[in-house]
Amino acid sequence: MPDSIDARQYAPATLRNREPILQVLLQVLPPQGTVLEIASGTGEHAVFFAPHLHPRQWLPSDPNPVARQSIVAWQKYCPSDNLHSPLALDVQNLDWSSDRHLPNQAIQAIVNINMIHIAAWSACLGLMSGARKILPAGGILYLYGPFKQGGNHTADSNADFDASLRSQNPEWGVRDLEAVVSVAEAENFSLLKIQPMPANNLSVIFQAST
Repeated sequence: MPDSIDARQYAPATLRNREPILQVLLQVLPPQGTVLEIASGTGEHAVFFAPHLHPRQWLPSDPNPVARQSIVAWQKYCPSDNLHSPLALDVQNLDWSSDRHLPNQAIQAIVNINMIHIAAWSACLGLMSGARKILPAGGILYLYGPFKQGGNHTADSNADFDASLRSQNPEWGVRDLEAVVSVAEAENFSLLKIQPMPANNLSVIFQAST
């Protein structure tokens, strides 16, 4: 893309949630190693988190080439020596976890923000399956977004959001937290913590079992 065109994209929610998410990541991420971000979107989270999480390495990814262009543009605008170039990973591909572009060094954590409700359920299944293959025992899987609990929405705004998502694509929608936990446990993850977040979202932290 020509340098004269700014490929940076903007997600307004990022400015609202990045600081609260960072505070949770500082508590739950391993102190070093590589963090793989799945579905990095605009790249705004990546360029914000990476310098705050040094010496950890931050590895963004997204299946959308337009998003990857945005990530690269943000990297140029806000460089950080521990922020890597984005990978073209799609968790709905069954073999995404064996991608030859994944680093040789062990990935210690996987972070996934605002994806599983704006994707088919197969994306959640693929994320969990691949994470099990990638993460070592004790590795962290972090999810952020809105969830239903006990089959019910936690706020009217989430119910409205869910209806809006399903009107755009019937395979999308706010997921039942219990269903997500069940899939994670089937892939040998243990639920470590559920942290309430602003705007009726949750941080859900899993750990790969030994």
